[in-house]
Amino acid sequence: MKKAVQALAAATAVASAHLSAHAGDGQFQLLVLAMPTKYHYEYIPVARESFEKLAKLHAFELTWTAQPGAFEGDLSRYAAVVLLNSSEEEFNEAQRAGLERYMKAGGNAVVVHRAIISKPGLWPWYEKLVGRSFVIHPMLQTAVVTKTDVDHPATFGLPERWIWSDEWYEFSNPHGVSVHPVLAVDERSYDPTKIWPGQVAKGMGADHPVSWWHMFEKGRVFVTALGHNAAMYRDERYLDHLWGGVWWAAKGYGASSKP
Repeated sequence: MKKAVQALAAATAVASAHLSAHAGDGQFQLLVLAMPTKYHYEYIPVARESFEKLAKLHAFELTWTAQPGAFEGDLSRYAAVVLLNSSEEEFNEAQRAGLERYMKAGGNAVVVHRAIISKPGLWPWYEKLVGRSFVIHPMLQTAVVTKTDVDHPATFGLPERWIWSDEWYEFSNPHGVSVHPVLAVDERSYDPTKIWPGQVAKGMGADHPVSWWHMFEKGRVFVTALGHNAAMYRDERYLDHLWGGVWWAAKGYGASSKP
């Protein structure tokens, strides 16, 4: 009896990992990878609920997983994959190869917050996919975000100047990748040097993007550094920003969709 209950629970978990908006009648299929990590796990049930609501509202099919093993299978049915706070450091060689095959075949990617961070030199291809390399971030603070690409769908639901609280990641560009900024943070509106003892953050100056897009391999890549706290995944403006990026990555619509 116990084994039967366990088997039923497992089957239910597998079934619930896929949400069909209209029984195969959706606009596209989306894969979201949300792996729990030391600092990013409380957001998962909140983000999943919001993505499921988005799937119903916008008629797309959602596959949600916490296992990077999904990247070892056939990804061709997905219009885009979302790496939601999921570090590439957890990928094994087969999973890395799977993501590379997907992008080289014309797949599209959305990289959110913690998924930007990668160990330097571990997977250079992934650093190029993201377009920028994480350096450090000061303590979470409130700051002013501005639009740098008003024609990108990820900005359509946002005001010209947006007060937001987050970890303001600082970046470098060791691979010389050209990206198109969508949002930037105004460093005059927070203290870029406010950080924990023993660490140093200097800020990036006037040119400090926090969201961008670019074309990589044969696909579209949308990146946002925003999204640290669980409560953010209930914020309508943040979800407008995130959904705009997902929609653009999956469909390619919007004035900024061409290089």
